[in-house]
Amino acid sequence: MAEAVDNPSSISGESDEDFKYDFQREEMYKASIAGAVDAYDRHAFLHFKSSEDWLPRVEGSDSDLLPKLFFSSLKSRKNDIAVKTKFTICEGHDGTELSDGDVLIFPEMIKYKSLKDSDVDSFVDNVMVNGKPWVSGTQEGLTGSHIFECAHGSRDNRCGVCGPVLIQKLKEEIDLRGLGDQVFVTPYSHVGGPKYAGNLIIYSRNPEGKIMGHRYGYVSPNDVPELLVQHIGKGGDH
Repeated sequence: MAEAVDNPSSISGESDEDFKYDFQREEMYKASIAGAVDAYDRHAFLHFKSSEDWLPRVEGSDSDLLPKLFFSSLKSRKNDIAVKTKFTICEGHDGTELSDGDVLIFPEMIKYKSLKDSDVDSFVDNVMVNGKPWVSGTQEGLTGSHIFECAHGSRDNRCGVCGPVLIQKLKEEIDLRGLGDQVFVTPYSHVGGPKYAGNLIIYSRNPEGKIMGHRYGYVSPNDVPELLVQHIGKGGDH
């Protein structure tokens, strides 16, 4: 489920320091993204804090227990999970539609709200291992298309510089197309390959209505309109 953008477009950095890490850095377009991340069939995103608050290894932090417990539980049950699963942290904003502790699962397009530390083992057993609804929560369906952009600056400066710029550009282009209620953009944490920044993942429906995941590297703001046309078209649900 990985694809690479071949268009060598770029924009100017905002400072001499950013230039080392932005879309004009020397390593841009030098390597293929294919094989940078092991193949997987299911992607679970845990909403947790702001990308500005993340430590370099969010899932290993003793102060942020929920990501650590979730990652550890998945790892301990790895041999019991029939569907190869990728686990990633993404931003959560309490008081909004997607808050800390919410879990999104693709390509199933489902959401569970407000996972707590004490819930992790039962959630992993019910949902990730046995493929059943979580007994302690309500399963909700997701609509529209979902774009995740790596903005994990504490892990790698390239993601910290490129990520916010791409997120802003994505939101601008989505608003211009009147798709704000159909296409959702969320910063996510490290999944591998920071040298390919900007890195993004798009989950959207293909013409047959099937949810497909596409991962892109070396994305610049100039690539955003083409990506939206290719994967979103005129609407998130079409």
